[in-house]
Amino acid sequence: VLQKWVNREISNFDYLIQLNTMAGRTYNDLAQYPVFPWILQDYTSEELDLNNPAVFRDLSKPIGVVNEKNAKAVKEKYNFEDPLGIIDKFHYGTHYSNAAGVMHYLIRVEPFTTLHIQLQSGRFDCADRQFHSIPATWQALMDNPNDVKELIPEFFYFPEFLENQNGFNLGQLQISKELVNDVVLPKWAHSPEDFISKHRKALESEYVSAHLHEWIDLIFGYKQRGPAAVEALNVFY
Repeated sequence: VLQKWVNREISNFDYLIQLNTMAGRTYNDLAQYPVFPWILQDYTSEELDLNNPAVFRDLSKPIGVVNEKNAKAVKEKYNFEDPLGIIDKFHYGTHYSNAAGVMHYLIRVEPFTTLHIQLQSGRFDCADRQFHSIPATWQALMDNPNDVKELIPEFFYFPEFLENQNGFNLGQLQISKELVNDVVLPKWAHSPEDFISKHRKALESEYVSAHLHEWIDLIFGYKQRGPAAVEALNVFY
C-alpha cells in the first residue's frame, strides 16, 4: 500500500483509509473510529487558494500545538510530576479521536443523534458546545490546547452531515442568540457539497501529498510514543 501511495497509484484519501483499517480503526466502533487530519487553516478567506502553502495546517505538529502559543502550556503540563508516581506524564489529557468527538461531528445524522442524546442523559448538549460552525471549531482549536480533536473521514465525502435535514431542535447560542441549524461553512464554500469538493481537493493537493507522512508519523508511526513522541509534544494520557 505504501509503495502504491508513493507511486501515486492510490489517492491520499485511500491511503489514509487503508492505514486506519490496518491500525484496527473501523466505522463499527466509535471508540476506534477512522481518524483524518485537519489539513487547512484558512477558514475565513472568500476564495481558497490551494497553490498557497499558507492556507494549509502544519502537518508536522499535533493539532494541540499547531498554534505555537499553546506549546508552552502543553510543555508545562508534561513537566508536572504526579506526587504518587501513578500517572505517566502526558501533554494532553484528552485524545484526538474518541466516541464523543465522533458524535459531536455527526450529531445531525442518525444513529449518532440518538447516541449523542443518550450520552447527554436524554437531551441535546447545550448549543454552545455543539458542532455548529467549521470556522469557529478551528478557532477553538487554536485558542485551546485542551481541545485536540482531529477530523473524521466524512469531512471529505459526506455533505449531508453538515445539514440539519431532520430538523432537530439544537437550541440557540447564548451570546448571539443564533439558532443552531446547518453547520456554518467557511466563506469560500458556497454549499455543503462545495465544501466537501474543495476540502477533498485540498487533501489531494501537492502540498498535502508532500507533507502527509509527517502527520502519519504522529498518529500511526514512530512519534506515537517514546522519546520521539515527547520531543514532538505528542504524548496522550
